[in-house]
Amino acid sequence: MPSDFTLKAANAVHRALLRISFGRWGTEFYGMPALELTTIGRKTGQPRSVMLTAPIVDGDDYIIVASRGGDPTHPAWYHNLRGTPTVEVSFRNGPRRAMTAHILSAEQRAPLWSRITADYPVYGDYQKRTTREIPLVRLTPVTEGA
Repeated sequence: MPSDFTLKAANAVHRALLRISFGRWGTEFYGMPALELTTIGRKTGQPRSVMLTAPIVDGDDYIIVASRGGDPTHPAWYHNLRGTPTVEVSFRNGPRRAMTAHILSAEQRAPLWSRITADYPVYGDYQKRTTREIPLVRLTPVTEGA
């Protein structure tokens, strides 16, 4: 399981790659589109950003996986969006968009988890490393007037 230092270093390298290549590199990771998720810190109230992959893109919605590499604890960003589900997303280094995070129920998760692990078996490996059920989160655009 990755340490906090390793995760933060990987995120910093990913952001630097996007920045120095002017968005030409780093918009995909392991064959999945990459996005930057900005949540509001549950303890600090400050914006917190993390680079993630979206193994499923469903129109304007993105499915993200709170795997943390199979760690026994949920990632900090997952706890943050549970407290404040309104987030900002930059998909493939595009413009930031306001979105709402919806943690999927077991029934909603099951068919998507099957798709994800079939296409990206590493997520199944992560699930084997932990006793917690790895959550899936659907990010949906905030609609005008909502």
